[in-house]
Amino acid sequence: MTNSSEITLVDPWNRTIDYLRIAVTDRCNLRCFYCMPAEGINYLPKKELLTYEEIVRLSSIFVSLGIKKIRLTGGEPFLRKDFISLLENLKAIPGVEAVHITTNGVLTYSYLGQMKALGIDGVNLSLDSLNKENFHKITRRDEFDTVMKTLDGLLDHGFNTKINMVVMHGKNTQEVVDMAELASTRKVSVRFIEEMPFNGSDLSTSKQNWNHIKILEELKVAFPNLAKLDSHPSNPATLYQVPGHQGNLGIIPAYSRTFCGACNRIRLTATGSIKNCLYDEGVLDAKQLLRSEKTNEEIREILISTVQKREKDGFAAEKNRKVDKNISESMSTIGG
Repeated sequence: MTNSSEITLVDPWNRTIDYLRIAVTDRCNLRCFYCMPAEGINYLPKKELLTYEEIVRLSSIFVSLGIKKIRLTGGEPFLRKDFISLLENLKAIPGVEAVHITTNGVLTYSYLGQMKALGIDGVNLSLDSLNKENFHKITRRDEFDTVMKTLDGLLDHGFNTKINMVVMHGKNTQEVVDMAELASTRKVSVRFIEEMPFNGSDLSTSKQNWNHIKILEELKVAFPNLAKLDSHPSNPATLYQVPGHQGNLGIIPAYSRTFCGACNRIRLTATGSIKNCLYDEGVLDAKQLLRSEKTNEEIREILISTVQKREKDGFAAEKNRKVDKNISESMSTIGG
């Protein structure tokens, strides 16, 4: 296989793709209303999911094309059996510089020691409320204390920890400042994310009452000396620092999509669909490729040509959806 230093994935807009996000399952133990309906979604049978062997094989091919960072998501990744073994195998791929995890924290605590031993490079914890009752309303589950225990455990173990809060009109906007205060005494990055329409129904919840501009205005009222930080152009979050606070704050315009110009990510869903953009409907059935008799070299060439189909931004990707013009996927099937 060609050395990763010889080839990089570059799309038609001259963006280098070096970050792979992998959803390892569509299952979740929470029922956050912005992600899926209360009754859940129709989970796929195991045979429809990529096996760990297929995930590692495809990841290795991607790494040979210049992918350096891998993030594991779900659904909730720790629901998948032997998830730690997958992490171990991905960390062992020559050329992988970082492996990160996004989790809701319900099952994570008992694995923190193993994650630390493996050298997991960062953990994003989904947390939309610091109020136990409101947490239950949003997630439809009584797991607040468990998630907060995981947050404390992550920090105690010294993980590079980020908190992801989806800001939702009429649901948790009254907690934006309280969430930001977590960074005052904790070495954590608190990121506020615009709500997106991926809720598993054909009804968009993204009214955009609380877009990135409104979120920043709210933070500036509470923290008048809020200072903007420099960050890598591919970082979807605009970062800010309150002087004297241990951690920092970030705002991700996930619905406004102002960061598309420097996007370096490609996504692999749990069913093996490659997504050039969060908002497209999938551009390649990688599962079919992996289960065919194609060689790694042949798959490499197909991946290179797939990246050449990448749209300029999320608006173009959404506009050019062919099968389902209306976004109706659950975020748990996409992987965020």
